[in-house]
Amino acid sequence: MKTWFKTLAATCAILPVAFYAAQPASVALAKEPAAAETTVKVKPALWAVKDADTTVYLFGTVHVLKPGLSWFDGAVQKAFDTSDELVLELVLPDDQTEVAKVTLPMAMDQSGKPLPQKLDPETLAAYQATLTGLGLPANAFDAFEPWFAGVTLSVLPLTKHGYDPNQGVEKQLTAKAKAGAKPISGFETLTEQLGFFDTLPEVEQVSFLKSVVKDIDKLGPQLDKMVLLWGKGDPDGLAVTMNESMEATPELAKTLLFDRNARWADQIKTRMDKPGTVFVAVGAGHLAGEKSVQDYLAERGLKAQRIQ
Repeated sequence: MKTWFKTLAATCAILPVAFYAAQPASVALAKEPAAAETTVKVKPALWAVKDADTTVYLFGTVHVLKPGLSWFDGAVQKAFDTSDELVLELVLPDDQTEVAKVTLPMAMDQSGKPLPQKLDPETLAAYQATLTGLGLPANAFDAFEPWFAGVTLSVLPLTKHGYDPNQGVEKQLTAKAKAGAKPISGFETLTEQLGFFDTLPEVEQVSFLKSVVKDIDKLGPQLDKMVLLWGKGDPDGLAVTMNESMEATPELAKTLLFDRNARWADQIKTRMDKPGTVFVAVGAGHLAGEKSVQDYLAERGLKAQRIQ
């Protein structure tokens, strides 16, 4: 079974959401001893869509990062500083209890069938071994739907590799926008983005969870590779990295990537009718490969120009 993690990590801002919402059901994970922090400069890709009186910048993000990456400088900082507003995939509430209030009712199973009963014996044994291996109770997510267990297990091990949801690009951009009194809006709501998973058929949710469990030890190295490509400003390389998971799960790719890219392109096209400068920051996977936001913009007569 091929992993869904590459698609999830590059497209969905709910990775940090799952981390925070799961705290009541989990315990803190110990991090590996951290090396002395050094600053590493990276140059993620940036595009601009322009007409006579409107500029929309497109910036690909990574939702969780390690400390010490310097990406907010040069062209990215100039684009952000000259923008009138910030647009994200979604705007998260500042209060994490509010995040949990939205997330947990959707994540909780409503059928009365505990999660272990949805798994075959072999998968259940591997799943429970994964939980205990992470220092969690074997029954931590018994009352939850498989998608939530899968998403949460996708992010919790990353903390052991030094990744921190508070270091995510959106988190940092939001803080900078608030400091500069820039309006912040989202293409989607938290409820809408969670719904992409909540409405998956149970068989697909279980398939997702099985994939995460199978590849649990690979998640850190996989994200390391994706962050490296992001930092090099290599969307083509990122697209190649994501291809395997997208080809294996075409319906998920359609739901999480292509359909959303098309909707966002429509919203950007509408925004071009209003003067001003907008900084759009979405998961880097949305700006990589075929059927990217840029491709859908081109279909709508708008050219996204890469900024060097």
